[in-house]
Amino acid sequence: MKLYNTLTQRLEPFQPLNDRVSIYVCGITPYDTTHVGHAFTYTSVDILIRYLESLGLDVRYVQNVTDVDDDILRKSRQVGEDWKAVGDRWTRHFIEDMIYLNVRPPDYYPRATDVIAEIIEAVSGLLEAGVAYEKGGNVYFEIDRWPEFGKLSHLMRPEMLPIANERGNVAEDPYKKDPLDFVLWQSQKPGEPGWPSPWGLGRPGWHIECSTMATKYLGETVDIHGGGADLCFPHHECEIAQVEPLTGKKPFVRYWLHTAMVSHDGEKMSKSLGNLVMIRDLLKVYTPDALRLYLGSKHYRDPWSFDEGELKKVSRSALQMLKAVTAPSQAGNGRPLEGTAAWSSFLEAMEDDINTPKAVSLMDSLTEEILEAVSAKRPVENAQQVLRRFAAIFGLRLDRPGPEPRVERGWKEFLEQFQAVV
Repeated sequence: MKLYNTLTQRLEPFQPLNDRVSIYVCGITPYDTTHVGHAFTYTSVDILIRYLESLGLDVRYVQNVTDVDDDILRKSRQVGEDWKAVGDRWTRHFIEDMIYLNVRPPDYYPRATDVIAEIIEAVSGLLEAGVAYEKGGNVYFEIDRWPEFGKLSHLMRPEMLPIANERGNVAEDPYKKDPLDFVLWQSQKPGEPGWPSPWGLGRPGWHIECSTMATKYLGETVDIHGGGADLCFPHHECEIAQVEPLTGKKPFVRYWLHTAMVSHDGEKMSKSLGNLVMIRDLLKVYTPDALRLYLGSKHYRDPWSFDEGELKKVSRSALQMLKAVTAPSQAGNGRPLEGTAAWSSFLEAMEDDINTPKAVSLMDSLTEEILEAVSAKRPVENAQQVLRRFAAIFGLRLDRPGPEPRVERGWKEFLEQFQAVV
């Protein structure tokens, strides 16, 4: 299988470092979820994981919850509610949406606040390594001390600051040596949560949360690190800078996988623009299978725009697929429909950087062949089994009355951690 690696900007043969494939994907900041962009990222990763597991590979998957962050604290002030209650409520909302969509749960689902001790240890290590400095109870990463900064995003230095400022950087911070230096630990402000540290009460920076959780659960080198394309810089760039000075420059991630941005009405779908299309609203009208097929019809690296007319068309395809797998197979004299050629083509598509649009097209074609063969009274059991294998990799329910047992069981174990009621 070949995957596109953002780091090298080319397709590369995928080979896990060990017998187990390690995957880390940046999770939600829980204050307004789950929109189509979220669902596109997590269902794209779900298809990748399901495909790897269908090949017999063991996958260890970690997805985090950024439960303490500037955005969470801002939201809690706006609604006059405790920051933890806000985060718990929206995390439960997200988990319920993932269950509806039949998304395989991660093996570990840590919160940033679960790893404060490990974050403090990592920040201390970066200070000792000479790539960080402390001032005013804050600790910053000094990017001039890390010449490789920029190797993932491939941005030139003048391009970095405007993008970083759009994505949470505070360039005018008077304690910084350089406006691009990023915070590892920030001192407690009035009304904000804080944890004891060698630098006083405070809380972690956003970037150090993810890199700490990734290395805690997956080790110093991760096979695949995923997330939305908007996380490539500065978030993922900063993650590399935080890990590799502590591991003797061992590669932190072997394959960087970024899902494309989703737009709506000609603009990127985002909370700030107020043009979000929420999965919970779509599920009132469309089946989970229709949504999964629609999302799967887009290649994970290609930007696209939400189109409800297209979703309606895909919804009809999902109904045809259900009809095809449940149709009674005839015992006529016609030649049996096997579906082996379709399976071979499906595998080729998935091996080619997870080419889900081509795979969906193959599923539609096999659906039509099965329905035609049924009309001709040809046996179709084998082809139906092939179509079910396709559907399983895409996380479709078909005639199952609900999500897979492992999906409900796995996510509900995590639900117990988040006590606020949606």
